[in-house]
Amino acid sequence: MKRIEINKIKNGVRWTMGKILVFMYNDMADFEVIYATHLLGHELSKEIVPCAYHMEPVKSKGGMVFLPSVTVAGAKVEDYEGFIIPGGWNPVVREEMLELIRGFYNSGKLLAAICAGPRFLAKAGILDKVKYTTSIVEWNEMRRAQFKEEDPFPRGNFVNARVVRDGSVITSKGISFVDFAVEVADYFGQFKDEAEKQAFFNTITGRE
Repeated sequence: MKRIEINKIKNGVRWTMGKILVFMYNDMADFEVIYATHLLGHELSKEIVPCAYHMEPVKSKGGMVFLPSVTVAGAKVEDYEGFIIPGGWNPVVREEMLELIRGFYNSGKLLAAICAGPRFLAKAGILDKVKYTTSIVEWNEMRRAQFKEEDPFPRGNFVNARVVRDGSVITSKGISFVDFAVEVADYFGQFKDEAEKQAFFNTITGRE
């Protein structure tokens, strides 16, 4: 079947109504990515495609149940415009996940991870090449016990900020899920300039 791409103009920028892959796993912090997927789906007409290691229902930390549409092993980078990874304390990092992440990065496509989600990027070696942030500011004994490994993060590239965008990689702390959503939407051209982006953020957060 031939793929049909629909192009639209928003704020003078031409963009394509494509697909965004979102990783799902049990006990994920779904609230950290829901607003981002809302902006992508509602404002930018992207198709949100949930993926997981298995084609089984996934239950988030908040109690919501999600049904994957594709497995991580079955997902093909060329079918998607970006990959979003939510936070949560999931220690399972499989080789197919690392390969998928590297595929998105090497293709220059969006990689967006929040809270503990950037750990997947660190394990794939992506954070050796970009500036990033994460809620895991320090790798202490609790982290070692949770993940059963030493610190995978290249701390020289860590930036203690709410959200960091370096090329096609967006990372965020978990408390900054609105910042994260706005940055992801901006990546795909939702705002015509920085002033409009800031005004939108201020409206959502109630800031002056």
